[in-house]
Amino acid sequence: MYEQISGNIWRSRLLIFVFILFFAGIGYIFAAAEHNPFIIPIAVGFALISTITSYYYSDQIVLASMRARPADKTEFPHFVNAVEGLALAAGLPAPKPYVMDDPAPNAFATGRDPDHAVICATTGLLQMMNRTELEGVIAHEMSHIKNYDVRFMTLVAVLVGGIALMADWFWWSGRFGGFGRRDDDEDNQAQIIFFVIGIVLAILAPIAAALVQAAISRRREYLADASGAMLTRYPEGLASALEKIEKDEEPLANANKATAHLFISNPLREHGGTLNSLFDTHPPLEDRIEKLREM
Repeated sequence: MYEQISGNIWRSRLLIFVFILFFAGIGYIFAAAEHNPFIIPIAVGFALISTITSYYYSDQIVLASMRARPADKTEFPHFVNAVEGLALAAGLPAPKPYVMDDPAPNAFATGRDPDHAVICATTGLLQMMNRTELEGVIAHEMSHIKNYDVRFMTLVAVLVGGIALMADWFWWSGRFGGFGRRDDDEDNQAQIIFFVIGIVLAILAPIAAALVQAAISRRREYLADASGAMLTRYPEGLASALEKIEKDEEPLANANKATAHLFISNPLREHGGTLNSLFDTHPPLEDRIEKLREM
């Protein structure tokens, strides 16, 4: 477990470094197109601000994108009590419980460390699960928090989303012009450069997202399943919960590819195909259920 924690911390730092390096490269291209060397430090500064913001506020960014809200103890007492009780059993500060108003059964954890963590469940999951099943799901997410999986996974979601937004900006700059006053030849050259970068980023951003998310290995989900089962001392609870999730075919309304890897089960409900299997960060639910029942 300690090896996994140190590995997640190291991967988070590497991801931030690569993100800053990426923006420095974009700044260099900008500087060449605009004949303005000051753009490079501006790009690096923007990358630093983005990474700092992502590190400290990534959980709030993800929760806002999912339209999640704090779980009121009077409305969801079983959920709030289960989070507090399992946090105590795991020796962790109690994560903040959040809910998403969505009938699809699913849940995720986010936050930069155990002291700033959130566990979010859909209303569909809370209505569908009995007590032991709900505890199994929460224990799984608690394991992601304890192992610092959530820091790396949340940074991936926010930073990849930022690259996708940049791709859109380049696309529109290429179509309608960059910034600054230049002669017609320089303006046309810059527009072509912006347009090409926009196309390249638009193509590469989702591929990069899938590859980075694939680096969040399936083994991590198996480990969280096993750790969660050890925490509750009842593997059947999580196995039964995953079985119910597997039978439900409804996709999550606010799901997107940037945040899909955060959830206990793929919220996009994509099935089949070699390509989907190659990039899927979640092991097949039937395999996870089988392994839990073998414990």
